[in-house]
Amino acid sequence: MPTFGGTETSPRTSRCQRFFDLLTVVAISVATAAGLLVTGPRSVQAASPPDNTGFSQPFSGTPRYLYLAPTQVGAQGQVNRPLGQRTADDIARRFGLSKRDTLTTAQYRLLVTGQGIGGDPGAAKLIRQSLAILTNTAGRPLYAKINGRWIPSVLASYGLFVTGDGLLESPANAQAPTRKINALLVPNGYIGTWCRANGATRALARLYRSGDPAEVAFGNRSQQISGAAQLVANNKGAVRGDLPRSAVRVGMSMAPSIWLVNFALIYTVNPRLAAAMPAAWAPIPPVVARALLASPTGQVPYLRFAAAFR
Repeated sequence: MPTFGGTETSPRTSRCQRFFDLLTVVAISVATAAGLLVTGPRSVQAASPPDNTGFSQPFSGTPRYLYLAPTQVGAQGQVNRPLGQRTADDIARRFGLSKRDTLTTAQYRLLVTGQGIGGDPGAAKLIRQSLAILTNTAGRPLYAKINGRWIPSVLASYGLFVTGDGLLESPANAQAPTRKINALLVPNGYIGTWCRANGATRALARLYRSGDPAEVAFGNRSQQISGAAQLVANNKGAVRGDLPRSAVRVGMSMAPSIWLVNFALIYTVNPRLAAAMPAAWAPIPPVVARALLASPTGQVPYLRFAAAFR
């Protein structure tokens, strides 16, 4: 496999650099795969994009790939269930990715520990935090220390998470690791530099050739217009199954354009991790959505609203 070292770049390396130049709005997440669940509630069907997902542009992203994004939960039991490996592999294949062209196990371990050529433990910590947030599904709780107690939470289907000090927010919140990590993805930033220095040409080339670049502009615009709360409206106006009918909002990480970009990045880093991403999105309880939208920071104390998620 060619490496990214040296002063000159090949055409393939240049294409990979251009890809990373685009990735200024998404959260790449990489960390340990321990505890992944591998049974998901759905599989991807060979179908044309749905006529009406309830998401408007730019949140719905590229029409060609919209059918690959999570759909709304049909019953309470589907909330926070992970994709599972078979579904993740199917989505990846249809999106233009391949297990053969992902980071090797050795590269993955070096990246998430801040090692390798040019490795940075601080950047690696931000990467690990981001993965934990975006794969906060059943069996993978986050923990916050609140009033001296460690409180678990699992909220990925809602597009929300709880910070270590107990604040509830969208992963796209300005204070979230999954937003701060964008600084590592800017042109000539840490992620691209590390990959070029550590032989990840093949993985990056496949990522660049996938559907991912087409989604990036939609994701960028989605974040720009969503204010402090970083919530997305879904206009279907009703929820199937045993969930209540209500006007619905979901966190930015579950908007199709953002979810697909994050999926592609995580799958490229480690396909097993992508299998832990949420398989379906769930509407945020209205009382919680109203509070987040009213908050000038887009954050509210989790314990004040935890009962709304049960």
